[in-house]
Amino acid sequence: MTAGLFCVLLVAAVAVGVAIAGGTGGVTIERSGTAETAAADEGAAKREEVKAQIVVHVDGAVAAPGVFTLVEGARVNDAVLAAGGMTEGADTSTINLAAPLEDGAKVHVPTTEELGSAPSTATSDSSGTSSSTAASNGLVNINTATSADLQTLSGVGEATAQAIIDDRDANGPFSSPEDLMRVSGIGEKKFAKIKGHICV
Repeated sequence: MTAGLFCVLLVAAVAVGVAIAGGTGGVTIERSGTAETAAADEGAAKREEVKAQIVVHVDGAVAAPGVFTLVEGARVNDAVLAAGGMTEGADTSTINLAAPLEDGAKVHVPTTEELGSAPSTATSDSSGTSSSTAASNGLVNINTATSADLQTLSGVGEATAQAIIDDRDANGPFSSPEDLMRVSGIGEKKFAKIKGHICV
């Protein structure tokens, strides 16, 4: 092999090596998107932390009656605590502190004096027996109760109380507590929460 041919082959080999190195760029840069993914995950987590809210009205034997905003799934006890807790003389025998709340619900905490001296609004039903809005045992008579009386029941707000009164006026008195389920908006679950606090 002549010296000239050797030089030509050497130059060609060097050129191929340079071309290969140039094709790879020497360094490979990859964009994994890790920062963008982390930011998106953080945003999603923050959105999950923002829970739906409900607005409830709390009055009666509480320190600070008023309208309060609570997280969805709150219980009656949460509403009472939001209103500053119960005052001396509060009577919880007719309310269920563990009952879940609905948006627009009203929580009324009665006093022992209020339950013990509830005014009698005795009426005579078709059977000739006497009934009253608040029986001696503290039960709410759904045939004679006012809107305010009905709203003392767990989960019964102003709208539901009015629906009960409207149904009663249109279809006559309820024959049994279970008849309350004929009112629109009162299903088996809601009835189960209040059946121990009502009578006819």
